[in-house]
Amino acid sequence: MNGVRYVRPGKNFIPALTMFQKIEVNGRSEHGLFTYLKERCPTTRDYYSDATRLHYSPIRTHDIRWNFEKFLVDRDGKPVYRYDASSRAKDIQADIEHLLSGA
Repeated sequence: MNGVRYVRPGKNFIPALTMFQKIEVNGRSEHGLFTYLKERCPTTRDYYSDATRLHYSPIRTHDIRWNFEKFLVDRDGKPVYRYDASSRAKDIQADIEHLLSGA
């Protein structure tokens, strides 16, 4: 919460939503949700820009590379697609519409 309030966006910003606890997405302490997602959707990259700057271990090929990497999950909770952090909403719109159509 302090990161949102004082850093980004800062200026004593207080969001009108529920803030959740930070969890690990990679490494020995990764949350089971992310283990599940990563096991079912292939990685979007097969490299790291600089693995020496990572602060967790072990480092695995299917790890989440950067904030804003996205997973699309169907109505039954099954992960269907994984998108790189550089993907924009309009890039995944067709996949979302396809799932919503029930096809």
